[in-house]
Amino acid sequence: MATPLQRRRLMPDLRRSDDRQIVDLSRKPFAQALADAAAAAQWNIDFALTGLSGPIPDAMKYATAGGKGLRAFLAIESARLHGFDASRSGRAAAAIEALHAYSLVHDDLPCMDDDDLRRGQPTVHKKWDEATAVLAGDALQALAFQLVALVGCPLEARLTLTSTLAVAAGARGMVGGQAMDIAAETAKAPLNLDEITTLQAGKTGALIRWSAMVGPRMAGKSHDPLDVYGDCLGLAFQIADDILDIEGDATEVGKAVGKDADAGKATFVTLLGLQGAKNRAAELVAEACDRLSCYGEDADTLKEAAQFVIARRK
Repeated sequence: MATPLQRRRLMPDLRRSDDRQIVDLSRKPFAQALADAAAAAQWNIDFALTGLSGPIPDAMKYATAGGKGLRAFLAIESARLHGFDASRSGRAAAAIEALHAYSLVHDDLPCMDDDDLRRGQPTVHKKWDEATAVLAGDALQALAFQLVALVGCPLEARLTLTSTLAVAAGARGMVGGQAMDIAAETAKAPLNLDEITTLQAGKTGALIRWSAMVGPRMAGKSHDPLDVYGDCLGLAFQIADDILDIEGDATEVGKAVGKDADAGKATFVTLLGLQGAKNRAAELVAEACDRLSCYGEDADTLKEAAQFVIARRK
């Protein structure tokens, strides 16, 4: 058994985890920026788990692998617009991906959505068991706050990032939206458009909006056009998910489709119609892009991301 001193030596020094990065504030095409952000987030997560072995860290790495990395991209790209390169924002990207992965692991459990597939692979509780999935999700949530507390910006900005992430993840954000979604399954009447919009602003939109605001908050700003951009993007993302649930192929999407329709749940598609939902998503993307005009061409990659959100097939 390792002594306390040996255990301390096994723990990575997260303060130095990404000092190897070279400062680079140049704008990159969306596909490259997305891939780079996903890689940076995964590197920071894996580094934070250095020295750990067993089913829990293995499940944590499994749960964070293979995602699009959109939230990580938004964190790093919004930081770049405010003068922070990936060596300083990488832990914020890792934090939001860890938190997002935790939500998916728990969302897939039998007591929630009871899904067998995620990102084209068996869900964590299928590959291991339910107890491992619960604990891995718990550990990913804790890791997210460990990482965000060490983002490369002034202390006050780090406190803001940490507290706002807690709000976005909790009862006023993602968890609150998920609770509304569960309650809607047994409600006497389906949700109306305003109610489904409020639900999804929490369940899906809160973490996307937080990601888009990483840069401004690192720079000490409480208000920024990226706040509205993130709000519009989060809603457009969910509408696109509702469309994929109707039009998507499970093999391409990487998870079961048609579950909302089978359950009779209200979605943007059932409320607006398929074409109406597509039109609304396009309007949201246009508004998101318009909000970035103050950044000029330097925000073009974020505009590409907005188009990607409604054009994706998974």
